[in-house]
Amino acid sequence: KRRSIMASTIQVDTIKDIGGNTIISSNGSGTFTSNLPASAPNVSIATGTLPIANGGTGAATFAAAGLANTPSFFARSSSSQTPSNNTSTLVVLGTEVFDTDSAFASNTFTVPSGKAGKYFFQGNVRTRNTSDSNDVAYVNLFLNGSSVPNNMAEIEVDMGSSGKFRNYTQQVSTILDLSVGNTVQLYAKLNVGSGTPLFDVSNFMGYKLI
Repeated sequence: KRRSIMASTIQVDTIKDIGGNTIISSNGSGTFTSNLPASAPNVSIATGTLPIANGGTGAATFAAAGLANTPSFFARSSSSQTPSNNTSTLVVLGTEVFDTDSAFASNTFTVPSGKAGKYFFQGNVRTRNTSDSNDVAYVNLFLNGSSVPNNMAEIEVDMGSSGKFRNYTQQVSTILDLSVGNTVQLYAKLNVGSGTPLFDVSNFMGYKLI
């Protein structure tokens, strides 16, 4: 004989543990309240309204829980840049690949309102000379208009004897604890013995740490 399988529904407004303590309750309209302890090990610390819509069609996302690495941005150069020789120069980044909070403009990242915290930044500049000479290249990050005093945020490289390193790519990276309104920029300079200094290819990125 064939047995019929019938769908069934369990409807409750409160789930309790064996001691009669309420674990989770519902108001019947899709809002759930958790009473799990906030500090117990291996136990969810969720309290209040869960991000699940009525009918269970909603989605709990990392972004909704505040776990997105934003603000974030990435910008790159649109063409080569010719700075003055041996002069620290703001790197021009004409192409904005993405900018989640519209916080990057005029080659400058500015911390938006409500977004203070720790940020990771990385910049890359390929310095180039039109002639063979003894060159020194320097790349660093500026915070609020001043050079960041951190070894990982400023790199100086002696490009060697004549003709040895005509093109050289340098990378700087660091983590900064920023307040609203703080600005971060990418700077570079190239000291050439002869020829014309160029910033050939550049890019700059950053994001807020969770």
